[in-house]
Amino acid sequence: MRPMVKPMISKFVTTLPRHYKRALLLAVDVLLVPVAYAFTVAVQRDTYGALTSAINITLVVLLLMGLAGAVSTLLRIPHIRLIDLNVKTMGRMALLSALIAVCGAALHRIAGAELAVGTYVVFGIVYFLFSAAGRIVLLEVAMNMYRRVNARCRVLIYGAGHTGRQLALALTAHPTIDAVAFVDDNTALQGLTITGLPVLRPTDIDEIVKTKRVDRVLLAMPSAPQPKVTQIAWRIERKGLEVQSLPSFAQLIGEERTLVEKLVPVPPSNFLGRKPYRQPTSMGCSHVVGRNVLVSGGGGSIGAELCRQVMWCKPLKLVIFEISEFALFEAERSLRPLAQKFGIELVPVLGSVTEARLVRRILQDHDIHVVLHAAAYKHVPMVENNPLVGLANNVLGTWTMAREAREAGVERFILISSDKAVRPTNVMGASKRLAELVVQDLAARSPDTIFAMVRFGNVLGSSGSVVPLFQEQIARGGPVTVTHRDVTRFFMTIEEAVSLVLMAGSFAKGGEVFVLDMGKSRRIWDMARQVIEDAGYTVKDEANPDGDIEIQEIGLRPGEKLHEELLIGEGHVTTAHEKIFAAHEAKLSEIEVASAIRALREAMATGNDAAALAVAQRWVEGYCPAQRDAASGIA
Repeated sequence: MRPMVKPMISKFVTTLPRHYKRALLLAVDVLLVPVAYAFTVAVQRDTYGALTSAINITLVVLLLMGLAGAVSTLLRIPHIRLIDLNVKTMGRMALLSALIAVCGAALHRIAGAELAVGTYVVFGIVYFLFSAAGRIVLLEVAMNMYRRVNARCRVLIYGAGHTGRQLALALTAHPTIDAVAFVDDNTALQGLTITGLPVLRPTDIDEIVKTKRVDRVLLAMPSAPQPKVTQIAWRIERKGLEVQSLPSFAQLIGEERTLVEKLVPVPPSNFLGRKPYRQPTSMGCSHVVGRNVLVSGGGGSIGAELCRQVMWCKPLKLVIFEISEFALFEAERSLRPLAQKFGIELVPVLGSVTEARLVRRILQDHDIHVVLHAAAYKHVPMVENNPLVGLANNVLGTWTMAREAREAGVERFILISSDKAVRPTNVMGASKRLAELVVQDLAARSPDTIFAMVRFGNVLGSSGSVVPLFQEQIARGGPVTVTHRDVTRFFMTIEEAVSLVLMAGSFAKGGEVFVLDMGKSRRIWDMARQVIEDAGYTVKDEANPDGDIEIQEIGLRPGEKLHEELLIGEGHVTTAHEKIFAAHEAKLSEIEVASAIRALREAMATGNDAAALAVAQRWVEGYCPAQRDAASGIA
């Protein structure tokens, strides 16, 4: 029974209504008057004898008690919470003590027992000290009772600087949080005791957590670079601890808000290493204006930009064909205002390019004149690990779209291809080359439909491209990962690539493989360094061990080239545009293409990855599939 009594009493005290607590504090102020009076009389020599022979002590004390209660209420001292004791509160209590001392002097004079001035000064000081001490004792008692009822959270403060010290002081009187120690990287602080807490080494966190039973770590380093804070938080979270970061005081009061709001993302064109190409919006519109246009893969990065630039060409109708519901929703939502502005009919269609019946119905129902085929699975590692689906979508999807376009009498069919189709070392590149071969074959046998393809390299800012990936890694505190120190790639902005695609489409006569001039290739390692520095951080390496973000080399992925190419053969001819070339490349015969499509469809029907890869290996020049785990199918 006895162990249950204390918690019950503690709960009762901590849940008292506020007006009861005020009455208790008022009672303390009143009852401390006779205590202070008695103490003063006891320490003042000969005072007691003089008082007892001249006045009624009880009457004086009672009057002073009543006066103390009235003045305390008037100054609202009982309304001040114990936890809020500060200099301002102490000032009110000092005023109360001074008034009690003055009134005491007046009452003694009226009673004819005037004492030395020092006696009243001592009385006032003693009353003030007793009143302050009484509140501190009450606070400690209340805190102990509260702790018995409520569980305590034990926190470790990372950072013993100015912010960490202020945080420790703020937590001293907190009813539910106990600060147990500091950890700090500064060796000059390690071993010291600050605000009653030891400063320990970050390398000993595991032991500190265990011995001091830490529940949470508070990061008090608002001036540290964000990547460093993120790295520390990530390391601590891996130990199973909850981590919270304390903002700077400037952020708390909003001084940095205006600056933060002014920050804008670095435009992708900054990472080209050259001036971006720009051309008037109206160029390349001749085959689109006033036509019904379909963009497959219209919800992707390139597809969405194709839709946007096509709309500036003012087609009669734009059909967005997309397999992802969310991507289609986002594309339709962003393009709707432009469609309304130009009076263009915008039609979102959800489905796969491999569904022949759906493709046929769309082309016929909307009387499509131009198809811009951007639908493809393009992420190299993802397609490498899912070769059957990648080949089906990229090859059979292109074959279905192109064949149905010819049957529907579409005027132009433009395939968006990739530099990875040139002597590919991965499934994605092989699938894009097979798609090119399919389109080249149909171009040779389609007098009424113009088929062409446009090949270019990496697009900055597209989903999965390196710059957004690097920026995401920087936001997490690093490291930034690069597959190889010497790997290079060709780059364009989305706007550049799409405007040149439309221009090339207007040049097409049938069967061309257009290649875009992408300038010089860029070293990815240098781009990683530039992204870090443009984000306002420094690169951590041997030359700068105290830098913010490290660049790590993780090795080439299966099927990944060190350097990409844009041409299969040696020859290419210029066109009417300085940035567009036409390549002369080998083709497959109609029988060879039919054989490849038939074999690929059989592999799809049986779910045979190896058979699908064999098709690509047989018909795509230079492709050799990576060795694969037979059980998992993963390279």
